[in-house]
Amino acid sequence: MKYSIKFYPEKRKEVVTNVPVMLSVTYERQRMFYYTGKRCNVEQWDTENSKLRKNQITLDGKTSTDFNAELTKITSAIDDLFKVYDVSEIIPTPDQLRNDLKLKLGKVVVNKEPEVTPQNFFETFAEFLEKHKLSIGRKNHFNVVKRALQRYELYTSKITNKPFKLSLDTLTSDMLRDIENFLGKEVTIFKKMPEIYEAIPESRDPIQRGQNTISGMFTKIRTFILWSIDAGKTLNDPFKGFIVDECVYGTPYYISIDERNMLYKTDLSHRPQLAIQRDIFVFQCLIGSRVADLYKMTKSSIINGAVEYIPRKSKDGRPITVRVPLNTNAKEILSRYADNDSERLFPFIAEQKYNVAIKAMFGEAKLTRMVTVVNPTTREENKRPLNELASSHLARRCFIGNLYKQVKDPNLVGALSGHKEGSKAFARYREIDEEMKIDLVSLLD
Repeated sequence: MKYSIKFYPEKRKEVVTNVPVMLSVTYERQRMFYYTGKRCNVEQWDTENSKLRKNQITLDGKTSTDFNAELTKITSAIDDLFKVYDVSEIIPTPDQLRNDLKLKLGKVVVNKEPEVTPQNFFETFAEFLEKHKLSIGRKNHFNVVKRALQRYELYTSKITNKPFKLSLDTLTSDMLRDIENFLGKEVTIFKKMPEIYEAIPESRDPIQRGQNTISGMFTKIRTFILWSIDAGKTLNDPFKGFIVDECVYGTPYYISIDERNMLYKTDLSHRPQLAIQRDIFVFQCLIGSRVADLYKMTKSSIINGAVEYIPRKSKDGRPITVRVPLNTNAKEILSRYADNDSERLFPFIAEQKYNVAIKAMFGEAKLTRMVTVVNPTTREENKRPLNELASSHLARRCFIGNLYKQVKDPNLVGALSGHKEGSKAFARYREIDEEMKIDLVSLLD
């Protein structure tokens, strides 16, 4: 588990002397704050190195050497705790981390009798995430929604100049519309009120959300509200007066078998690393897996001339084993990397870099035909060259689109792609192209 540690003097308006030194530990999109018990003057602090400057004496007579040694002791305690968390596969809450740190440092943790008070909105949200059966990926998506709603609370408090808290019992359809407006303009709010994002951070700065993204977030909010009603947390359903916009998708585009072969045969000897990623992409086109499943494959995934895997998306629902027989090209690519020392199927790179490489290899292969896509923000049609749009998911669409074009049986193709029968997601791949229209009309002859 990745984590970062930072010590800093707490800012208290105009106070610059004898200020408390705080500890901040950031991990798994959570942050724990802890008072170190130490104080100093702001001018004595070395911000770059996160410690007291050399040759300083604090008001209580501590030298910078002694002062910093105690900070180092706290850092070592944090390091030891995270080693235990990693072995135990625990992601601690900020309160748990704070208490564990106190115990590690020999401080007394007072366990007060819990007061019986109603759960607040986000406590209920946390219980929902704990009890509702969700895959790790979907839980991460719900946490994105949770943090956006926390920022909405802070934003509303700031613009109304009075405290504001979301509540399951008082949430209305008008509030939902206000939340929708906030989600649509959050990128602008970020620039005007960066302090909100310092309090509730994301792994990256916000970008402009499209209506499909916002609709997806509201679908998750509705799931949480319905769970809360079923769990007896509230009787209020604000969605009775609020309609979630349907997601709008363009016609799926994918590369043809001829284009895939053109890419495979393109001479990339002048770019050997790109040639490796090209082979991986073509192999993905031939088995149709999602990139997350591809990256988990090892040499043991190849069984009797086929690749076998359990799609990550189905592991927490209805686990199924997908078996895709390997054709000649797939076997040829595998044999090329059979002698590498690693158990991994291929020399994978980070997914983000993989997508960059895909765009580059399409450019090298002159796969630049224009395709029509729907702009996710404006929902307007745009024409863009294929090499600018190419990504790892295009390999999956290549597999599904070309197979469906040949057999026209969604259940048969779904057995190879890992889609369950009747999947709405799979329906988006079923492009009724000109050739299929001709085949249908010919039935009338």
